[in-house]
Amino acid sequence: MLKLQSVSKDYSLRGQTVRALDDVTLEIERGDFVSVVGPSGSGKSTLLLVLGGMLSPASGQVLVEGESLYDLGPEARASLRKKKIGFVFQTFNLVPYLTAVENVQIPLFLAGVDEANQRKRAAELLDRVGLADRLHHKPSELSVGQQQRVALARMLANDPAVILADEPTGNLDPDTARAALDFLQEMNQEDRTIVMVTHDIAAAKRAKRSLRLAQGRVCNHTPADGYRESSALLDSSRGEA
Repeated sequence: MLKLQSVSKDYSLRGQTVRALDDVTLEIERGDFVSVVGPSGSGKSTLLLVLGGMLSPASGQVLVEGESLYDLGPEARASLRKKKIGFVFQTFNLVPYLTAVENVQIPLFLAGVDEANQRKRAAELLDRVGLADRLHHKPSELSVGQQQRVALARMLANDPAVILADEPTGNLDPDTARAALDFLQEMNQEDRTIVMVTHDIAAAKRAKRSLRLAQGRVCNHTPADGYRESSALLDSSRGEA
């Protein structure tokens, strides 16, 4: 489903080259749920952006269902991303002047769906996440947890086969975080492939397996429940290369 072959990515920082990913080879099967953990600056978010077609690697290949993502032109890559990949961000990235239903309509509009079907699909998705009575509320009129649910509904708009989640529980209280993770597990049970970056051991354990990054390299794979709550595994800093 998702495959990285000898992928490296460098950044230039204050005149120095920083290697965020270092010769990473990784395969994620359809229907897997993988949590990605590791210390700040280990390359977790960079890995997610590269997987999602949003950040070109310096070398190596990224394949989605056998198709080399970065051998596609920008338009073809964007089209593949819209059809197959959904994103969940810690900051939600909702458009503040649009209502909940209008925010969920955005990917449908970009996909060329007619307006009536946009609104129908968006309303159905918001009903699914428990916000049928909040269709016309703007983000500022919603709680943080409700904003997260709007973001989850928007992510599902184009029925993606792959979900990439970057610290999806980072801004949430414990109860809301559990609800968000329950939702991701539900999506995984529908045979969607999920890759979730997290600094939270409890969240990592909700995945089927975890991989740890350190200095841009995958240093081990482990069934998610095999992790121990240890400061040596993760640090709680949110800074990320």
